[in-house]
Order: sequence, then C-alpha cells, then structure tokens
Amino acid sequence: MSFDVVPYLIALHSVASGNQIMNIQHYKQRLLDLEKDLAARIGQETDQGRREFIDSAHDVGDASVADEVASEQFAEAENNADVLQQVRDALDRVADGTFGTCVVDGGRIEEQRLEAVPWTPYCLKHAQRREVAAASKTPTL
Repeated sequence: MSFDVVPYLIALHSVASGNQIMNIQHYKQRLLDLEKDLAARIGQETDQGRREFIDSAHDVGDASVADEVASEQFAEAENNADVLQQVRDALDRVADGTFGTCVVDGGRIEEQRLEAVPWTPYCLKHAQRREVAAASKTPTL
C-alpha cells in the first residue's frame, strides 16, 4: 500500500469507546515515523552485512568472524523487516478504520498497550492467549 495516496483530508480520525476517545492521528504519525526508521535500519543492516563479506580479510579466521558478524546483521534486518510489516499492517488498519480494535473479537485495544506497541492487532487478553499457545507448541529437549 502506498501511503502517498492515503487521504489526509481528515486531520483527526477518532475511535470512540465509552467515554474515551482515541487519537488515531497520534498513532498514525508514530507508525509512519516507525516505518521510516525501520526501513532505514533494514537498509543499513543489510549493507553492513554485505560489507562484512566484501571487506573481510582472506584468511580463514577473519572470514569466520566476518561471516558471524554478517549473519547477525542479516538476522537483525530480518527481525526489523517483520516489525516493519506489522507497522504497515497497522497503517492499513488506520486507513480502513479498524485501528485500535482487536482483530480477534473487535474489542478495544488498551491505550497503554498501543502506546507501548502501536502496531499490535491484539488486546492484552488475546495477546497473552497467543503467547501461551505459542509457548505450548515450542518443542523442548
């Protein structure tokens, strides 16, 4: 989705829940800033990883260290790419008017949770349930 075509005619899009009104524009700006920052970091980390391969000395020990450093850079870039996709998904929810509502049951996502993790699609209750379910599926030795 290109964010250049998102209409900016409405300066403040609010979701009302009970007596509280959520300032969607605040979260939208935070998400746009995060998107820009993450995209830049991904590019830097990928470039640094590539440079490790190119600039490394040609003995086996140096090549091994360079390979490890490059792997760490690429892993960090991959983690940031995952968060970047979640940020873009949240911006899609802003655009379609569903930001701030849990994708599981449509309930309101807690304001404190959105302040901490503005890209989250889950309220605290459902996020915790997903974490418990994921932990029970993780194999152990």
